[in-house]
Amino acid sequence: MMPLLTHKVVTPEEAVSYVRSGDRVYIGSNCGSPDTLIEALVARADRLRAVEIVSILTFGPAPYVKPGLEESFRFAGFFLAENVRGAVNEGRADYIPCFLSEIPFLFSSGQCPVDVAMVSVAPPDEHGFCSLGVSVDIGMSACRNARIVIAEIQPEMPRTLGDSCLHVSEITAFCEAKYPINEHVPEPPDEVSKAMARHIAAIVRDGACLQTGIGKLPGAVLDALHDKNDLGVHTETFSDALLPLVRAGNVNGRKKTLFPGKVVSTFVMGTKELYEEIDNNPFYEFRPTEQVNDPWVIAQIDDMVSINSAIEIDLTGQIVADSVGTRFYSGIGGQVDFIRGAGRSKRGRPIIALPSTALGGKSSRIVSSLKPCSGVVTSRGDVHYVATEYGIAYLRGRPVRERALELIRIAHPDFRDQLLEEAKDRGLIPKTHPTVRFPYPTQWMSTIEPEDGTVFNIRPIRPSDEDALKHHFYSLSAEAVYQRFHGTIPALSNATFSELCNVDHKSHVAFVCSEQGNIVGTARFFVDPARNTAEMAIAVLDDWQGKGIGKALLAAMIDAARDLHIWYLEGFVLQSNPRMLKLLHGSGVPFKECTEDGTVHIQLDVRETREPE
Repeated sequence: MMPLLTHKVVTPEEAVSYVRSGDRVYIGSNCGSPDTLIEALVARADRLRAVEIVSILTFGPAPYVKPGLEESFRFAGFFLAENVRGAVNEGRADYIPCFLSEIPFLFSSGQCPVDVAMVSVAPPDEHGFCSLGVSVDIGMSACRNARIVIAEIQPEMPRTLGDSCLHVSEITAFCEAKYPINEHVPEPPDEVSKAMARHIAAIVRDGACLQTGIGKLPGAVLDALHDKNDLGVHTETFSDALLPLVRAGNVNGRKKTLFPGKVVSTFVMGTKELYEEIDNNPFYEFRPTEQVNDPWVIAQIDDMVSINSAIEIDLTGQIVADSVGTRFYSGIGGQVDFIRGAGRSKRGRPIIALPSTALGGKSSRIVSSLKPCSGVVTSRGDVHYVATEYGIAYLRGRPVRERALELIRIAHPDFRDQLLEEAKDRGLIPKTHPTVRFPYPTQWMSTIEPEDGTVFNIRPIRPSDEDALKHHFYSLSAEAVYQRFHGTIPALSNATFSELCNVDHKSHVAFVCSEQGNIVGTARFFVDPARNTAEMAIAVLDDWQGKGIGKALLAAMIDAARDLHIWYLEGFVLQSNPRMLKLLHGSGVPFKECTEDGTVHIQLDVRETREPE
């Protein structure tokens, strides 16, 4: 060992002797927990009183919360793992709710002063710097603000780069680790996670910057992004699931507007393969939480996509993520940091994702009212996108009526009727709203991206589109109304708009083209089963014409008609509407037309297999 370090290397027992009764001790987090020091500290329990231990999630043992040690140690966690959860809910330990980005301020301001910081580090380099390795997060702030810093040298700890190192002169004492570095192998994605991932991947653009986490869903999302290019990563944490995208070149950070060409994180949780990948690798930058999780920093990254999980959500959009009823489960973590940061990013997309059910399908995670004492981590005002295996709901800027309808749409089918009735009882949805709902044809959803970079969603209409459809209709120019309806029409009632949105997608099929929740184009057809034909109509707002919206809506109607085994789509177009005539002539399917009294009747033959005439 280098001379500067030799006199500081002591036994674990000697290292923890710096801890005094009444001290607050920070313990390194996640897979970087200093297990050797923890063991030595607990062995001194009979000589210590009222020592407070603080940390976020740790994957190593937590013997300091064992019953009988309450006089010696009191644990207070900013994020709870399974190893301390029981003690907190039994009242023998504490939970401190705090945004992850703000925990370092508690240390530096003196509101939560740290007397002793115990961390794991990689061996010092030739310049005397020790990397905090897999767990920089809040540990760097704890070390910089502690009276005493004790480091456990972990020979297998990867040397991560960025703002991740302490000089040996900043460390009071070292000991050598007796245990290998902790590894974490997440569960493989299940079918529900894969279904959610497909919906999420559909709204991730090329060049987007990702924040994910660890677990089945992040793994499934990353696996679903192999057709995306020039992705970036700015995240609180990541796991082995990121490596295939990096190695295939999908993640390269070229288009990041902040820290370009770098994967930026605060900690990792994974296997030896991941630790070898990040070791001394300048492609990965590890920085303290107060830098990475700062919403102002995140907002500077264009196309920021944040993906966070939840335990429960009510029909107004309130997100429960740290508790199950009266029982604390995890913590606030970085969810709100990234939701708010991505929400202010140019073209940012904050996403909350959760399975539609819990307890093996016995209960819905989308509820009309939250369980008593459940903690709201993310407010209804912060929520943008919500994803389940049944689709994605967009809530930002929408009234509670539309929010409820959107969330019911992506709830598990077994609970949708109950949720609808409960929403009516709460007054979230008018009691006159149709109770009978129809299956939503997600297979007819698609996106288009014109050269200007705008992303349009082509999808079947939803009951929650009522207000947006009103705005679309009253935004049509007088000429567009005349071309669409072949004359002027009076104002439409609320009941009419409700009928136009609550369609069965069999006898009456309707599509919208939406951009950031606004409807810029519509298309619909009405089926005549006796003739096996359907009459269609398309309307696109004037300012949005020429971007391929009409073509995409027509293609969607053709696909839907074929799925419904309809032979012909018919349109009646004024001769004075050459744009629509050109669109129908360019449909790519055979057509017939005839003209009478200035109106062109066009019949599109949409049969994939045509019988002889």
